[in-house]
Amino acid sequence: MRIDLVAPPYSGHLHPILAIARQLAPHHDVHVISTPAAQARIQACGLRGAGVLDAQADRVLLEIANPPHAVGHHPVRLRRQLHNALGLMAQVGDALQARWRTRRPDLVIADFTLPSAGLAAQAMGIAWWTSMPSPCVIETGDGPPAYFGGLLPATTLRQRAWHAIARRLTRGFKRTLHACYRRQMRACGLPALYRNDGSEAVYSPQCILALGVPSFEFAQRWPAALRFVGPQLCTPPSAVQAPQFLAGRRHVLVTLGTHLQWVKQRMDAVLRALAPQFPEVVFHFSDGDTAAPPQPACGNYRRLPYVDYAQHLHRYALVVHHGGAGILYACLAAGLPSIVYPLDYDQFDHAARLQAAGAAWWLRELDGLPALLRKALASSEPDPAVRRLQRELHDMQARGRIVELVDGFQRTGAVPA
Repeated sequence: MRIDLVAPPYSGHLHPILAIARQLAPHHDVHVISTPAAQARIQACGLRGAGVLDAQADRVLLEIANPPHAVGHHPVRLRRQLHNALGLMAQVGDALQARWRTRRPDLVIADFTLPSAGLAAQAMGIAWWTSMPSPCVIETGDGPPAYFGGLLPATTLRQRAWHAIARRLTRGFKRTLHACYRRQMRACGLPALYRNDGSEAVYSPQCILALGVPSFEFAQRWPAALRFVGPQLCTPPSAVQAPQFLAGRRHVLVTLGTHLQWVKQRMDAVLRALAPQFPEVVFHFSDGDTAAPPQPACGNYRRLPYVDYAQHLHRYALVVHHGGAGILYACLAAGLPSIVYPLDYDQFDHAARLQAAGAAWWLRELDGLPALLRKALASSEPDPAVRRLQRELHDMQARGRIVELVDGFQRTGAVPA
């Protein structure tokens, strides 16, 4: 079966698509479609890539992903970001339709940030599935809504009322944006945000691949199309020098992902001041950028260009991260405790889930990092909750659920339950 997988070049979205493609490639004719910035990583994973758009599009995408401030749920910043993204989405949809007129796939699996790819496939009568690394952002009939600073499950009448209001605010805000950008959204294939059954039109009505663990989520009532398939982890090989680990010393990794440059310099200053308070520990701060220049060591502190999670994550005693889905699940897969310092987008919702599960400490302000480090490093073993989630995650990965779903679809034309 011919399968095209589509993702933007951002690591948190491209890498899960690469993990899915690696599983499907031995059985199907698989291509991964992204912008020029992603092609080297696609090839490094031994996969066939295809490019859409050009280097200018990559520059615009970088500006969208790396604003000089947090976006959060700030309406003006969200509106500006959406304005920049919509033009690119329409171009992606047009470019994909041109490709599919000459090389028509049987199935398109598109990252949730590129709904125009799926909608373009749908318009051509091609099966479309959505890849969703952050299931918590999907609107559900229960559980707290996303993007409100990391809401926990409601336990009181007042909290339930607030969650209901927040759900209405979410829909109202989305509908307002759609009204403001109706022409551009129609150009992306999105005349309405919601279908007649109330489901979100930006996600596939056939299959939403939820790349998470069900027990980790708060919601219980999901869209009918959703299938949990477990986290999809992939670290493309790179030529970056491996970090040095000192015998007999514990090491702590600090990573804020590949974007969010606006906070990395502040974190660097905090860690340089903090490291001498923990002389028995070596701190590694990753820039998340394979092209970043190496920096000189400073006592027990190292600022590194990039750390390959697949190769080196298991060697750390503790990870301080931003709550991105990739590093979150990489830590759980490795059975590692973590401190989560959410900065933007869905990261606060991930922090809430980690805290509720007992799998991480939630750092609210950087000033509290020394105290949380002492608490976390005082524990000789990870919390049992981390081990439980690790086992559940490994069990899901062992099932090969994605291959199972695709094979079932190939045989019957329907997505298995």
